[in-house]
Amino acid sequence: MIEELLSDADERMKKTVDSTKGEFSSVRTGRATPHLLDRITVDYYGAMTPLAQMANVATTDARTLTVTPYDKSVMASIEKAILESDVGLTPSNDGNVIRLNIPDLTEERRKELVKVIHGVAEDGRIAVRNVRRDVMADLRELKKDGETGADDEHRAETSLQNLTDEAIREIDSLLKGKEEEILEV
Repeated sequence: MIEELLSDADERMKKTVDSTKGEFSSVRTGRATPHLLDRITVDYYGAMTPLAQMANVATTDARTLTVTPYDKSVMASIEKAILESDVGLTPSNDGNVIRLNIPDLTEERRKELVKVIHGVAEDGRIAVRNVRRDVMADLRELKKDGETGADDEHRAETSLQNLTDEAIREIDSLLKGKEEEILEV
């Protein structure tokens, strides 16, 4: 039972790290990448729909993204969603395609983005610690119910803490790499 709990905790922590990595990829670094628009949702006839399900997002060069909607009638909604998002890009519409030119990042914008990624990293760390807290509670419950001994519980808690430390180290490493990428001129 303890092994199942630790295995589940490890899996959930890895998913959290992967999710944090995905969030990092959607933060702008001065280069055009379709992942910049991953978090954008568009009001599509009353339903909030991810942009990726409504349009093809492509990189035409190092500084330009193109958004080609599958349904031309939602171009205005897509433009509005991009303008209202936190990506800081202004769409240009030619009737068929929406173009997004990625300007060079100012020093001020770089510092704002560093704050954003620090927040994303902290959210990831909190999620990892929440997994640890849940599994610790389960371990204490097993001990209280008499299904395991104090020594086994202590060993499991130590293993769980090691998993937690490893996941947080990985998030911190991702954060450091992304921060360097953003601050690179």
